[in-house]
Parts: sequence; structure tokens; C-alpha cells
Amino acid sequence: MNRLWGAVPVVVGAVLAVSGCAVGLGASASVPAPAPAARPAAAAAAAAAYLAIATPANHRLDADFDRFDGADRGDLAAARADLRDIAATEHAFDRDLARLALPQAAAAWVRPLISANETRADLTARAATSGSLPLLNGLRPRLTAANAPVERAVTGIRADLGLPPPDTH
Repeated sequence: MNRLWGAVPVVVGAVLAVSGCAVGLGASASVPAPAPAARPAAAAAAAAAYLAIATPANHRLDADFDRFDGADRGDLAAARADLRDIAATEHAFDRDLARLALPQAAAAWVRPLISANETRADLTARAATSGSLPLLNGLRPRLTAANAPVERAVTGIRADLGLPPPDTH
């Protein structure tokens, strides 16, 4: 997922996410990804399959975070609903990711990405049970910290699929 909590963009990576989210490991932004014609068909198909699950997950996360950080910021019930949807999106991305057939290098990132994203989703779901806005907002530092491992894994999987780093706007 690609926006962080509060003012910092998340990578959700995963969906987070989850469609490419992150900054960290992998290909440098200054090194262009190989042209699609230069990659074998199987690698291009794997990259397309990853983007097919990551892109809609990221769009959904972006919408949830825009509401959570914007219009719903002062409304506990709405903020909790946003967080529940964020967690559900992260869990769905992880289920979809686990089913993808990826090349070995990219596949090595699947388990670490799912583990990190599930940890973040569980924390997000717990935040959604907060009884007050101050309690919910008090969890933001932990939620933000949970993004780093997701972002590293997303950047790694995208690099190994020959994809550019995710947009973390």
C-alpha cells in the first residue's frame, strides 16, 4: 500500500501495498527497468499478474487513507471504518499474492511481504477498535513503523519483477 500513516505516505504496500509500495531495497529510481520486449514472456506475465492485484489494492488503500487522514480524521466511527477497510484490503492482497506463480527471485519476497503486511494489517485492525480518537491517534507511530518492512519487501519484489519502484506520493 503506498501511503504511510499521518503525513507520511504508506506503502501498503501491499497492499500495500500491496501494489507496489515502498522505498528501500531493489532497483534504483535512476536505473530504468528493462523494456517489456527485453524481458522473457513469463517474466512479463508475472509482473502483469502482480500489478493486476497490487494496483486495485493500492487505489482502494489510497481512497481509505485519503478519508482517514482527511474528512474522517475527527470522526471516530468513520475513522474506524476506514481502518477496518484498510486491514481487509491488506488481507485480501496477501491472499491474492500467495496464489501468484512468480519467478524464483520475486517469489523469495512473497513470504516476507505477506508476513510484514499481515502484521501491519493486524495492528490496523486493532487500531480500528480504539474507543476514542486520542487512543487511535496514539497508535499512529506504531502503525507508521509497521510500514518499513512492508516497503522493503514490496520494493524487492517489484525490482525482481523488473518493475519500477512504487509511487509513494
